[in-house]
Amino acid sequence: MPRHRYRTAIVGTGGIAHAHAQALRAYDERAELVAVVDVDPDRAREFAARWAVPKVYSDLAELLADTRPDVIHVCTPPVSHAPLALQCLRAGVTVLVEKPPALSLAELDTLAAASRASGAHFATVFQHRFGSGAVRLREMAAAGRLGRCLLAICHTLWFRDDAYFEVPWRGRWETEGGGPTMGHGIHQFDLLLSVLGPWESVTAVAARRARRVDTEDVSMALVTFADGTVASVVNSVLSPRQTSALRFDFEHATVEVEHLYGYTDDDWTITSAPGHEGVRTEWAATRSDTVSGHPGQLAAVYDALDAGAAPPVGLVDTRRTMEFAAALYASAFTGEPIRSGQIDADHPFATCMNGTGTPW
Repeated sequence: MPRHRYRTAIVGTGGIAHAHAQALRAYDERAELVAVVDVDPDRAREFAARWAVPKVYSDLAELLADTRPDVIHVCTPPVSHAPLALQCLRAGVTVLVEKPPALSLAELDTLAAASRASGAHFATVFQHRFGSGAVRLREMAAAGRLGRCLLAICHTLWFRDDAYFEVPWRGRWETEGGGPTMGHGIHQFDLLLSVLGPWESVTAVAARRARRVDTEDVSMALVTFADGTVASVVNSVLSPRQTSALRFDFEHATVEVEHLYGYTDDDWTITSAPGHEGVRTEWAATRSDTVSGHPGQLAAVYDALDAGAAPPVGLVDTRRTMEFAAALYASAFTGEPIRSGQIDADHPFATCMNGTGTPW
């Protein structure tokens, strides 16, 4: 398949933008970083100098009119993700957006309508889907080699002190969209959903236990999936021993990963059930060096675009993950289980993740 070299731009030159620039440099033969945008001109110029970016803008509209890249990476604070992505889509430019991709399902549905109208693609940065361990797990599970999945555990137990939340947009519903559910655990439960498929119902709690924030600082959910799998999901920024951990108990094996902000194959373990030792052998035979970082997702994006297809983690997959987050909040704040599809356009949790309000 012929490969195209894509002209790319980054909007927002804060910390995560450097991970994007590093990933783009790793695929220099497939991508050229031609411009950056930031409302802080000094920070933009410093970023451009570090990564040898030829053009600097203070406004996305000016970039779109002047440079019009093939792919734009949105790396700004969450409140601006949807508005900036909407500009890109209306201009017919493919956009890759950091998490959370929007602050609500309503915003995401507006982006979907814009994508359909222009034909431009939208994708969310959920890079943990693309490490070799996750890819191998999905392939083996889909082929039935692990048997049925029976139960799963998904824990994002991180620690963020009060100083972390002194950044004005953090810990506020109107600018971050939520607490650790939206801003931290979303990576892990997106990976969970990518393995287990459609979820069916969520029963959850959320609390503000220690941090001076408007949002929750911890949440927990019991989840049932369409295939019958039951799972627990915990999201925290209160946990001194930090870990990101997923466990899948299949009929034929337990598959686990524990890491913090990214995994390699060395972080995965597989324990076969009696009589099914072959699954462990198969797992070990397909080891790879692909880590769960931005380069892996970018490679998948370019492969899809080269083939004339939509990039992975597009609007359908993104909406499933965002709907799960909305359901978790809805269940936590109403005290009722929430089923998939229950949060329609008229539901209070469709337009904001704190819907009917918090108990604190």
